[in-house]
Amino acid sequence: MAKPTITVDGRTIELSNTDKVLFPKAGITKGDLIDYHRRIAPAMLPHIEGRALSFQRFPDGIEADGFFQKNASDHFPGWIPRARLPKEDGTVEHVVARDAATLVYLANQACITLHVSLARVERPRHPDRLVIDLDPSDDDFAKVKRAARWAKDLLDELQLAAFLQTTGSRGLHLWVPLDGSASYDQVSSFAKCLAELLGAQHPDEVTTEQRKANRGDRVFLDVLRNAYGQTAVAPYSVRARPTAPIATPLDWAELDDPELTPDRYTIGNIFRRLSQKRDPWADMEMHARGIGDASARLEKLCA
Repeated sequence: MAKPTITVDGRTIELSNTDKVLFPKAGITKGDLIDYHRRIAPAMLPHIEGRALSFQRFPDGIEADGFFQKNASDHFPGWIPRARLPKEDGTVEHVVARDAATLVYLANQACITLHVSLARVERPRHPDRLVIDLDPSDDDFAKVKRAARWAKDLLDELQLAAFLQTTGSRGLHLWVPLDGSASYDQVSSFAKCLAELLGAQHPDEVTTEQRKANRGDRVFLDVLRNAYGQTAVAPYSVRARPTAPIATPLDWAELDDPELTPDRYTIGNIFRRLSQKRDPWADMEMHARGIGDASARLEKLCA
């Protein structure tokens, strides 16, 4: 019996086990995940196009063991875009986000969560994104929202734009568009100083302490993703959690919504949101800046 196929961007993709349930509590199948990736591509691709992908795969569903994958598999078809990037002991051949067909193919491989590099593949050591992960130590999401506002206020003072995203898990991410002129080392150092200043300004509620045992109930300001080879969960990516929540770009006014939670948007309701609201990150590229002047301002604030 012939396997079903789907044609996307002129590519015919053979599908397998589309009725396999990946999210048992929500009853979401691999076919549903494939359809989600096909439909979400116009919203997702502008934010991840040209970036190296890594992914979390759950062939037997999220209640079974999954695995994290960076290298493109040997069996991936030749039309899947790739980029061979250096690592400490060799190279990694990453899949590159370029089109909806690639996203659909990965969904058929049970790739549930996509992670993207903060640099584009043509300049892999010069990130054009900075990410701050606001990771709570307890279930008090109000603290995470306060931390996000404090971070935005500081970035505003440094004349850098901040864009907000639910993680689909427990916290929030702040994304800062950069012009790609600085190296990872420079961006990492800047992000560390930024987080340390926020920690000094609000020591009772936020921390840069990496040891969980030493964080207490404070929000962890995680800036460790701002380093070569690190990744962040992609905007509009699905998370491997029971309700299939989505990492969703927000506008800052939405932070005042008392019903906002990190997992509010899911495969089941994200398209209703997109039909009613313009993408909050649509003009992100217009706000890209270098960190040179901001670094100088930050040094003065830390003095």
